[in-house]
Order: sequence, then structure tokens, then C-alpha cells
Amino acid sequence: MVLKFIKEIIFLLMTMVGTLGNISVSMNYMFSWWAGPEKKPIHLILIHLAFTNIIILLAKGFPNTVAAFGLRNFLDDIGCKTLIYLERVARGLSICTSSLLTVVQAIIISPRASGWRRFRPKSAWHILPFFSFFWMLNALISMNLIHSITSINLNISKLKNGYNYCHFMLESQKTKWIVLPLMVLRDAVFQGAMGGASGYMVLLLHKHHQHVLYLQNSKLLYRTPPELRAAQSVLLLMLCFVFFYWTDCAFSLFLSLSLGNNSEMIVIREFLVLGYAIFSPLVLIHRDGLLAECSQSQWKKLRNYLTYLFNKHR
Repeated sequence: MVLKFIKEIIFLLMTMVGTLGNISVSMNYMFSWWAGPEKKPIHLILIHLAFTNIIILLAKGFPNTVAAFGLRNFLDDIGCKTLIYLERVARGLSICTSSLLTVVQAIIISPRASGWRRFRPKSAWHILPFFSFFWMLNALISMNLIHSITSINLNISKLKNGYNYCHFMLESQKTKWIVLPLMVLRDAVFQGAMGGASGYMVLLLHKHHQHVLYLQNSKLLYRTPPELRAAQSVLLLMLCFVFFYWTDCAFSLFLSLSLGNNSEMIVIREFLVLGYAIFSPLVLIHRDGLLAECSQSQWKKLRNYLTYLFNKHR
């Protein structure tokens, strides 16, 4: 009983912390986007990543939190289909957006003589077509869920794999052999691009570190450019993503091969599914000091704007 209560509290706290963290990150970059002199593509990608994280947390974390506290089923068949479909689409969007973030950041910090510089986005608006493609791709890949998800209130004689309030119905082998290869191909392509861009950034940061050591030995002052500091933050995000993604895959494989119903492993996997959505904004907040920056600069801008309006209408 005590362990169940602890699980309920931890699940609720993780969902709340992750949601508030992503809202803080998205609001900070939105303010920077509209009020800043330069609209950076990275800021737009981080806003989209925070938005997809919020969808994951609300679509998966909230129903699981309600179920953990033993409240009655408030989802009908349409509600189950909508929530789980959005959660699956958002997880795919998280993979695609994280890959795009890594690739764009690697292009931004690439040397001027490098051939990658010609792919650098000239405007943040050039990123929007990628978002449209990601939404369409993941919406199509997840279409099978509309037919395979049902509420627990319906006929459960054909159901398996409990999802608290919602269940996965048995799918045909033909559907599995269509959807599964598409998901594997998507993950392989985008994680391959993510890995290549991350390795390229590590190489550039290593060269930069050697250059800094040389300047320090020469007693010359040198400051790390903002682009390289941003690259370090992106690399931390990617390490966070890789850890939660592959740990989740390992637990999912273990559960699929396990003969018994290991409730502890299922609970751990539920936490892992939400892990990246929860910790990625915390990485940005800790690394870049977003909360302090947002609370100081944006409050100053708001105060100046209100003062201007007050003086104008006096």
C-alpha cells in the first residue's frame, strides 16, 4: 500500500514538473522570438520540442496519474483513441525534432570553409516545412492506433496489454508488418542523422577546446562563442534522449519476452516513456539559466511596456 502511494505521488510530481518545465522553456523562447532582434532557428525548434513534450505529458502522464489514484474511468472510446494517438504522434515528433535540432546546431557551428555552411537556414521560417513534414509522417505512421485502441468500458474479451483506462486490441499480422518497419525506418534514419551530427559537434568542440588551451598557454583572453555554448547544451539533450530511448527499448523488449506480468517493470517503463519529456527542459534550464533570464529580462520588458502605456494615456 505504501509503495503504491509513493508511485502515485512520484508520477504526479514528475508530470507536473515536466509540464511546468516545458511551459517555462517554451514561454522563454517565445518571448525571445518575438522581442529579440534576431529570430533564431534553434529557438523555433526548441519551442516545437517543448510543445511535443507537453503533448506527451498531458496525453500519457495525466491519464496514468488519474488511474494511479484509483479514480473512475473518464475516457470513452473516442477519448482513448485521441489521447493515445496524440501520445504516439508526439513521441515520433520528439525523435524527429531532436534530430533536426542536432543537425541544425551542427551546421550553425560548422567552420565557414566547410561545405555544410551552405545548408545553414537563412531564416527561421525555413524550418517550418520540416515541422509540417514531421507531423504528416508521424500522423500517417500512427494511423493504425485509431482502429486498435478501445476503452476499458467496451468488450474486453479481445483485449490485451492493459493501458489503465485504454487497451490495445489484437491487430492483424498484415498491419503489424506495415507499421513496424515504418517505425523502425523512421527511428533509424533520424537517430542516424542525430548520431552523425552529434559526432561532428563533438569533433568541433574538441578542436575548440584545444584552441582555448593554446590561447590560455599564450596568456590570451578568449571567450566561448554563444553558438558553441548552445552546441554543448544540445549535446546534453541528445545524451538525455539516447539514454531514455534505448533504456525504454530494452525494458519493452524484456516485457515482450517475459512470460509473467512484472508490474514493477511496467511501472519503470512508464517512467522511462516520460523521462525525456521531463528532463529535457530541466537540462536547458540548468545549462542556460533560462528561468533567471526569463524572470529578469522579460519582467523588465513588461515593466517598460506598461510604463510606456501608462505615460501615453495620462
